[in-house]
Amino acid sequence: GVLERSREQLLRQTCEAVLLGVLHPRTAISLVLQVLSDAGSLLSCCLNAACMALLDAGLPLAALFCGVTCALQPDGTILLDPTARQEQEARAILTFAIASSNRKVLMATTKGSCSVEEMQQCLAAAQRAASTIFQFYRDSVHRRYSKS
Repeated sequence: GVLERSREQLLRQTCEAVLLGVLHPRTAISLVLQVLSDAGSLLSCCLNAACMALLDAGLPLAALFCGVTCALQPDGTILLDPTARQEQEARAILTFAIASSNRKVLMATTKGSCSVEEMQQCLAAAQRAASTIFQFYRDSVHRRYSKS
């Protein structure tokens, strides 16, 4: 459907932004993500799964990236990693793809309306949350490759 194609485009553009494809000319990279359930924050979950898959495959990347979803509640509070129910109740949903180098924004998408100040607050919260996700990546890779 339209929503799936939109999500696919966002994932593709984010992956292409960090993949060092020039090192492997005339090579096709196919990434398959299968959604088993949607408990909320689906796009950021897909972004994180895509980054871990590229990392596990040993593909050359300019930087790692992670996805962070923020839900802006009607009272103005910001929820990170919202559930599906919290997304339905939210005034706006913002999802960011953040690079590990300098916490640069690779992709941003919104659903709903928010002010510029609220978007900047959500971005700052997402950039802080990215540190936790990158630490999870490090721990996961360490666990995977430290076993004999």
